Amino acid sequence: MYDIKANLSKSRERIRDHGEVFTPDFIVEDMLNLVINETQRIESRFLEPACGDGNFLIKILERKLEVVKRNYRKSQFDYERYSLLAISSLYGVELLEDNTKKARARLYDYFFKQYCKLYKEAINSEFLKNIEYLLNRNIIQGDALTLKDPNGEPIVFSEWSLANGKKIKRRDFQYSDLATLDQNNPSLFSISETSDTGETVFSPLPVKEYPLINFMEIYKAYE
Repeated sequence: MYDIKANLSKSRERIRDHGEVFTPDFIVEDMLNLVINETQRIESRFLEPACGDGNFLIKILERKLEVVKRNYRKSQFDYERYSLLAISSLYGVELLEDNTKKARARLYDYFFKQYCKLYKEAINSEFLKNIEYLLNRNIIQGDALTLKDPNGEPIVFSEWSLANGKKIKRRDFQYSDLATLDQNNPSLFSISETSDTGETVFSPLPVKEYPLINFMEIYKAYE
């Protein structure tokens, strides 16, 4: 039986000081089932603005990796490419440093176990360094209310998109631009794009764009 009191918080002090209360797994599953198609779309991006130690993100990763395994397990190259895309689509902001580190570790450890089950005789350590880099880049310690990191600097997220087989494209966006963009009143600092349904939507301009690189060289290019 699920012990709610034992799993919703770490201490009364943390609840008092930071409002830290965790969402139990059965509620996470129910909420994700409301957008089940998106959780099973490898490239669909998710942001958890108060991610704690990763309760939502780990469940989304489980669903995405199941799709990757089902479709691409016969080719290690394809599995690596699409699992990297799945991980690159997950973003989190967390106020507390220990939770931030634990969220990154949970996601990495879960992926590592799934990867080893499939390719235990051919583990690619270089590939795993890229996974670790992405998690460190996408799961950020910061304040989702002020939209700033612990140093008072604006939070910046990186968008990762596969292109041309082995290539990946990185674009950086300031979180404040993502959080405040009004689709009904786009500014000079937004770009128009066409959605999957053919509608015109507006997106903020990136603060920086990077050249295409091999997806196996992410950690080398940006370290």
